[in-house]
Amino acid sequence: MWKTALQPRWIAGLVFAIVISGVFVLLSQWQFGRSTQPEVPVSPTTEEVKNLTGTLQPGEFFRGSVADQMVTATGTYDAAKQVLVPGRLKGDETGYWVVSAFAVDGAPVLKGAATSPKTWIPVARGWIADPAQAGPPPSGTIRLTGRLLPSEAPLPGTAPAPGQASAVSVAELINIWNVSSYPAFVSAAAELSGTSDVGAAASPGGLEPLNIGAQPPPAKVNWLNLFYSVEWIVFAGFALFIWWRLVKDDYQRSLEEHEDSDSEGAAPGHADPGHPEPDQTHPEQTQQKVQP
Repeated sequence: MWKTALQPRWIAGLVFAIVISGVFVLLSQWQFGRSTQPEVPVSPTTEEVKNLTGTLQPGEFFRGSVADQMVTATGTYDAAKQVLVPGRLKGDETGYWVVSAFAVDGAPVLKGAATSPKTWIPVARGWIADPAQAGPPPSGTIRLTGRLLPSEAPLPGTAPAPGQASAVSVAELINIWNVSSYPAFVSAAAELSGTSDVGAAASPGGLEPLNIGAQPPPAKVNWLNLFYSVEWIVFAGFALFIWWRLVKDDYQRSLEEHEDSDSEGAAPGHADPGHPEPDQTHPEQTQQKVQP
């Protein structure tokens, strides 16, 4: 069969089948890529700065619709309420987030939730490589603008060092600071004292901005496109199968033609072994059989 497959016309057919299969595989990859694309892009409304007090309330369940929302608030920092969160990456370096408690002006206070008469929100002000670089937060009234993010989960079985926290977890921080807090935290994008910039970009102590962008929505699987991607792979295999089947049929025909030619080339005068010819060396025996 290999002799048949190596004929020029079948080699050309194999090349054609491989090209067709390659096209089908590319179509399968395209369909597979479309099957995992987000159905909706990042919402542009999250980049519209809204008042924190009108976006989320203390004690309220953190809704997914307000995640990544840019918010603004006026208030003050407490230099005594600041922690470092280790294990945070900035490029290829591992360092710390500087997280400070921010008292939000005009925020409702939860009665009996804490000893403080104010409502606070943790603010991730920036990143540092060395704990010695962590300076105090800016004093006075601050106009904060940043991205509203859900509270992280505390790391189980982790005992943070003094002045540190295992994560930006509201549940962990309110126990450290003994305050009433929003169920979220803010990644600071800008901090203004009057018209002066007092944020991480203007900090002389090595504090670097976090620059956390909006997270894209989770990808949803489009099962129809996924089915099409599998279908194109089946077509690619079928193209190669068709070539193999045609080669096999050609090989079978050549065998049948060879057998026919062998049967036609046999001598027509050969005696049938089941009916031997009379023995010509004893003619008398033949004559005796003929006589009555």
